[in-house]
Amino acid sequence: MTTIEQSPLADLEAHVHLLRDGSLTTELPSNGDEVVASVRPLPAHQLGSAAFRERHGVRYAYQSGAMAGGIASADLVIAMARAGFLASFGAAGLTPDVIEQALLRFAREIPRLPFACNLISSPSEPALEQGAVEMFLRHEVRCVEASAFVMLSLNIVRYRVAGLSRGRDGEIVVANRVIAKVSRPEVAARFLAPPPESVVAELVRAGLVTAEQATLARFVPMADDITAEADSGGHTDRRPLPVLLPMIVRQRDAAAGLYEIRVGVGAAGGIGTPESVAGAFAMGADYVVTGSINQACVEAGTSPAVRLALCDAGLADFQMAPAADMFELGAEIQVLRRNSMFPMRAKRLYELYRRYDSVESIPLEERAKLEAEIFRQPLENVWREVTDFFSRRDPSQLERAAKDPKRRVALLFRWYLGMASRWASTGDENRRLDYQMWCGPAMAGFNEWAASTYLKDPDRRKVADVALHLMKGAAFNFRATHLRLAGVSIRDEFEWTYCPTDPGRQ
Repeated sequence: MTTIEQSPLADLEAHVHLLRDGSLTTELPSNGDEVVASVRPLPAHQLGSAAFRERHGVRYAYQSGAMAGGIASADLVIAMARAGFLASFGAAGLTPDVIEQALLRFAREIPRLPFACNLISSPSEPALEQGAVEMFLRHEVRCVEASAFVMLSLNIVRYRVAGLSRGRDGEIVVANRVIAKVSRPEVAARFLAPPPESVVAELVRAGLVTAEQATLARFVPMADDITAEADSGGHTDRRPLPVLLPMIVRQRDAAAGLYEIRVGVGAAGGIGTPESVAGAFAMGADYVVTGSINQACVEAGTSPAVRLALCDAGLADFQMAPAADMFELGAEIQVLRRNSMFPMRAKRLYELYRRYDSVESIPLEERAKLEAEIFRQPLENVWREVTDFFSRRDPSQLERAAKDPKRRVALLFRWYLGMASRWASTGDENRRLDYQMWCGPAMAGFNEWAASTYLKDPDRRKVADVALHLMKGAAFNFRATHLRLAGVSIRDEFEWTYCPTDPGRQ
């Protein structure tokens, strides 16, 4: 295959001319009549919104999204920050001490470089959400990626409003930036609007924000950027990106001019090839967000076994399964089903949860199957582990379970869902068939695109390299599309294909 260096389109900073004979050249011929069409330079760092790049202090309008449980690891965040990209640390599901260690590491290793931390909505465990916000404020984390929010909680509003102040010239300074990940227009509307006055008033009464900050909150939207999340890994409504993204863009545009801040709109879900990146920008995205494909990179906080499984994923290898963090609400996540019994077993637990109101009401035969096939130990032993966990993490959960037998069933079953992701990230061989691997179809697209390149090798997938190739490939595709529209035949079809060059062979 012709590599990117062998095609004139590979020089993203040069004019390229399409000649009548179907050839490409960077040299303008003496006979101008031979030129059918020309394309201007388009460096990868010029794709997307300049406002997004300036707001976050990055070179590229590209973000690697948060993958919970530290899969979007500190190593990943640091690698992306150093390469000029924005990355969100996967703080959801981690204990406070682990999150704090990552924040201290960022302060040491990337002290002046941008990063974000994930703040996930936790209606079942509000103390965790509150604790995360307090830690982010204490460590002066200046950007959070807010995910899974349907309604605006006191905690996310507190984070936003606590960063407001007046500048020297009287302008409003927004120190705490919010990137809201949404998949529904009604949720986007809440982040496009100012913080709810009733919630802000409650924060003032509690002494968590000042009266001046409450006044300033009337003039800023809840978010600086809104990511339209389509069919993705983990929590997803599986919306089609070509429908969702333009809808959110129009919604943002309708609110333009109401505030000094112009909210950016990004695209996530299904972003895994140069073509999908280019398509997102063509549909009006200010920036793109990747998730699943980063999990297969060497910096991801997961096991080699998971990375290998992801690198083999095809388009039909994904399935929805119950989510651990919002189990009782029936929320689902998208996972890799290939070589894993997790989706089937998790759905079985949710069916039992809906059917029975207490552990004691589960038939003995059914209980025996659970203990033998899924938990691999007596439920009493599982409950001891649950009690130990929530005694340290959120004791209020145990208090609720003591009063509500069905709540106790939920906590028991959530043990399996929570442990399944841990078994995957640690590579526990004894629970290989129970791995919970959050993933979406973008992974299949990336695998197919990378199959003929050095990126096919799991050990050579570095997150910043992947990001750079996707952005360069998108710029390449924009230029190729422009020239194709001239409507002439192409002499060398391979010159129109972006193929990442192996850095070890340069």
